[in-house]
Amino acid sequence: MLTVVIIVAAVIVVAVAAYALMRRENTGPALKKRFGPEYDRTLARHDGDTAAARQELGERVKRHGSLKERPLDAESLARYEAEWAGVQRRFVDSPQQAMAEAGVLLARLAQERGYPGPEQGDEQIAALSVHHAHEVEGYRTVRKAAEHGGDTERMRESLLSARSLYEALTGSAGHPEAGRPADHAELGDDPRTPRAHDDIPATARPESPAADIRTPKGI
Repeated sequence: MLTVVIIVAAVIVVAVAAYALMRRENTGPALKKRFGPEYDRTLARHDGDTAAARQELGERVKRHGSLKERPLDAESLARYEAEWAGVQRRFVDSPQQAMAEAGVLLARLAQERGYPGPEQGDEQIAALSVHHAHEVEGYRTVRKAAEHGGDTERMRESLLSARSLYEALTGSAGHPEAGRPADHAELGDDPRTPRAHDDIPATARPESPAADIRTPKGI
């Protein structure tokens, strides 16, 4: 009988501790620290209503906070690196198409890592925001650009921002060759093709009148 009482008491203590931890993680300061720019974005979307913003973010943590990312095998990682390099090259002549391809790639990558699939709409972004709050905005902007287009330089900035999520999901951040185009010898001698040390090509600057507008510029 005493053993049963001890077990019940232990279960209650654990439950109370878990509840207290959840409450602490869902307080304003904790949510703000966890979500960073995503907290500010959510607050603005609720017109400054802190209670509503905290409730939304707290619900996201409840739904997706326990998600464990599945690892990528070497073959999958190599495939994604090649695809991302292709997206960057495609940006030179077809920026909006590159946006669409980047969005599809990130959606597949997130799903392979264990996040909700893209067919679940914004729930995938909600889950990503819990674990990659500082990188998820780039994914949003790429999806918007794929649908609505826009200024080429802004799309370039969106793709650069989205790359931070790509690197977070592949674990390639800090590796200089990850997600970069293949060597230019493999891509031909077209001067518009990004070289191995280039990232996403920028349009030519006004002070370089001789430059082709499609000439890539490293960042």
